[in-house]
Amino acid sequence: MATRPRARTARALIGISGYDYKPWRGTFYPDDLPARRWLEYASQTFASIELNGTFYSLKSPAVFERWVEETPAEFVFAVKGGRFITHNLKLRNAERAMGNFFASGVLALGRKTGPFLWQLPATYRFDAERMDAFMRQLPRSSADGEAVARQHDTRLRRGALLEASARVAYRHAFEVRHESYFHEEFYALLREHRCAWVVADTAGKFPYAEEVTADFVYVRLHGSRLLYESSYTDEELDEWARKIAKWKRAGRDVYVYFDNDMKTHAPFDALRLVGRVR
Repeated sequence: MATRPRARTARALIGISGYDYKPWRGTFYPDDLPARRWLEYASQTFASIELNGTFYSLKSPAVFERWVEETPAEFVFAVKGGRFITHNLKLRNAERAMGNFFASGVLALGRKTGPFLWQLPATYRFDAERMDAFMRQLPRSSADGEAVARQHDTRLRRGALLEASARVAYRHAFEVRHESYFHEEFYALLREHRCAWVVADTAGKFPYAEEVTADFVYVRLHGSRLLYESSYTDEELDEWARKIAKWKRAGRDVYVYFDNDMKTHAPFDALRLVGRVR
């Protein structure tokens, strides 16, 4: 009798947004650990890290290759999309910029590729046509990523990587802050394009919702009382652990990143949540 394939178990990957913070030396990182080994140390502590340096500037293939070499085999990187695409171009006429982003080394991540995070500024309103057009451009696999990367221009001074190191599927998530995105028309667009709504706790600075629009959930915890500064209480972490368990029971992978990094709360809050989820 034929056996049924085993159902895949949903995962919860909990980590930190970025890892290269000098004030973390002597608190999270040991005093005598050189900065060049911080990623190695953090990746042995957490299952995933959100790369936020990719938001501020284009990296090089050598940088991405080093990130891969310094992390365990099962490690996962979330990759924050470039602000030139999201904030300068506002998602329009972004073909060349997208090519530069994906050719800058992203394809080197291979099986360590997690979701791509697209954070939109709070300064422009929801535009259904703009969002639909951009989502249609997004690569859904590393093969698609290669095609996008071939659109790069001469701005990649440190080389372009056009061949993926592994064939993997790509996921995309959107963090929005303008109140006009918090309605069913945008949620429906996300569902149509299989993109995740980012559940973002911003200490009340921006609107909040817990929409589930894809086969995974993406959570960013910026602080519950002071943006980027405050730690999470035991009761708050208990509640997040319950939410994660609920999403996992529904068969969804959950990615959680702590961004309350200003006073070194992020890594310790992440460890506390890991303990609860386990």
